[in-house]
Order: sequence, then C-alpha cells, then structure tokens
Amino acid sequence: MTWKRGGRGYHHGNLREVLIQAALDLIAEKGPSGFNVAEAARSAGVNPAAPYRHFRDRDELLVDVAIQGFGLFAEALETAWDEGRPDAHVAFERVGRAYLAFARAEPAYYTTMFESGLPHSATPQLREAAERSYAVLRQASETLVADLPTKGRPPASMVSFHIWAFTHGIASLFGRSDEGRRKLPISPEDLLEAGMLIYLQGLEPKS
Repeated sequence: MTWKRGGRGYHHGNLREVLIQAALDLIAEKGPSGFNVAEAARSAGVNPAAPYRHFRDRDELLVDVAIQGFGLFAEALETAWDEGRPDAHVAFERVGRAYLAFARAEPAYYTTMFESGLPHSATPQLREAAERSYAVLRQASETLVADLPTKGRPPASMVSFHIWAFTHGIASLFGRSDEGRRKLPISPEDLLEAGMLIYLQGLEPKS
C-alpha cells in the first residue's frame, strides 16, 4: 500500500479497495444504511473529498461492495458444486452448506448483497456478479431434474427458485453470525439437510 501526502490530508494508490474495506467495517457495525461517504473516508483515514474520485454517493460504494461480495459468494458456491461430483445430491448439499457458511462468515457482504435495497440491475457489473452465483443453483437444479422421469418432471428453473428461497431463508433467519440470527434447537445445516431431503423426495414419482 502506497501512502502519499496531499494538500488536505492523506491518500494512497489503492483508494477504491481501502474505501470498500472501510464500508464493510461500517456495514458490520451500523448496517448498509447507517453511514455516509464522509464516514467511510474518515474510517479509511483519507481526505473527505477523496471518495468522490471513485464514487458519486454511498449507493455507488455499496454497489462495489456488493459486486465484490457476489464474486466471493459465486466462487464459494462453484467450489462446493464441483461440477456435480461425485453425484448431484451430494454436491447440492455442499452448495447449501457453502451458502450458509458465507452468510455466517461474511455478514457485511451478505447484508449488502441481499438487504441493502440495491437493485441487482443497478449496473451491468452487479447484474452479472449476482447472476453468476444464481447460475450455480440453476445448474445444480438442472442436473437434479434431469434424473427424474420425463412425465411430470418440474421445470428446473422452478426447482432452482424453490431451493434458493428455502436456502436463503434458513441463511437469513438462522445461519448468520450477527444479531439477525434466530435461535434453533438444531444447526442450520441440519435444518437445511432435512428440508432438502423432504423437498427432493417430493419430486420423486409416486409408485
């Protein structure tokens, strides 16, 4: 990191990344709507005017935080899916656990991505980043559905939305590490596994 002396304060050559990290710290403390750009600059230790070289306002800063978060999220889901090895059901369970693990380990990213009110269409980059993570769920659902008999087979897109809603609900309500977490008599992972089993059994043809 290169620091330079400016006329009205300090700045450095990696300002965008430092401001994103400052925003993440503030989001973890106050939520995505609980700070402004000036506070991010102060937290980063830079000139109050410096952020405006990169971000018009807080929403633009939050968009970059969300893009970065979705990138990490997609990587985690892709690694968990591992192209469906050794089989789709085992791989799908790993994806669900990776979803929960991300919500628990990265509450500031998770909150910004899903609870800040940012439309995923805010920028092409944000839309692409968000779509990449959903694409893992869609691919996993397509693989699962392909093993079902053609007659009565549900659309893979519908299955992906169901599973996404179910997994996201558990992550948001029970799987977080912040104060938004609700208490459960079982682990979020066990709840997800049980719910997935019931759901997938319901897709099987009745004899």
